[in-house]
Amino acid sequence: MSMELEEQYDRIYRYCYYKLRDVQQAEDITQETFLRYLEYNKSKDIKRPLAFLYTIARNLCIDWFRRQNTEELPEQLPEQLSAEETENHMLDSISLRKALLELEERERELVLLRFVNEVPVADLSKIYEISRFALYRETKKILKKLERRILDEK
Repeated sequence: MSMELEEQYDRIYRYCYYKLRDVQQAEDITQETFLRYLEYNKSKDIKRPLAFLYTIARNLCIDWFRRQNTEELPEQLPEQLSAEETENHMLDSISLRKALLELEERERELVLLRFVNEVPVADLSKIYEISRFALYRETKKILKKLERRILDEK
């Protein structure tokens, strides 16, 4: 699979911003992610480059939090992600925002990666180290949970 790095840059940045809530740190970690990817890619052939990129970004975000002496990841979604119009439209819904905030961190991250950044299931299953079927089940469970919470709001 040939992957256009330029196409993935904004998606990795959004992911880092979602995790860190800090523009400067998200930019720094995004750049570091691609530098490490390119450095590693010179010596070895990467079978799932997208999963590898997200794994690097995720680990760098975790490292940043550890350096900040913070064990818990942020619990709230940012007010606004610098994203395309469809993503902003999705997050504008107050009931959806509330429902997303009620999800666990891993669940919110999975929704972001799968439906906002459109990361393929095969890559997500590699990132989370679970089978594709387990990922499908988890995603379906999260979507049902969101649907119930949104319907309860109305």
